[in-house]
Amino acid sequence: MGLLDRFRGGATRGGSAVRAGSRGGGDARYLAEWVRTHVGVEGYLEPKTTVTDVTVVLVAADGEWTRRIVGERGAARLAKDLRIPVYEVARTGYPQRMRDYDARRRIERQRAFEEDLRDL
Repeated sequence: MGLLDRFRGGATRGGSAVRAGSRGGGDARYLAEWVRTHVGVEGYLEPKTTVTDVTVVLVAADGEWTRRIVGERGAARLAKDLRIPVYEVARTGYPQRMRDYDARRRIERQRAFEEDLRDL
């Protein structure tokens, strides 16, 4: 993630970041739907910073991930509501499969770019 990416709205590499309270429950529905449509999902809580409130990164078995701002109260309900294991990223770190997924995506984008260049 680039230095300024955190401040930009919209998509991030694995999903999108949404400001707390921006859609009144939409984030909870999004997270529930994401868990329902992905296999082997685990949650990783990221601590509150000077820039953002508490966030959660959901990581599927294949490494695909998404991030949402959940706030301190939302973090407490997350594991119960979504029925998934939730870990504190400060204690466990991010899973290797998440980094592997990002690496595969970079390779795929590079190959697609090179193919586009060949087609010119």
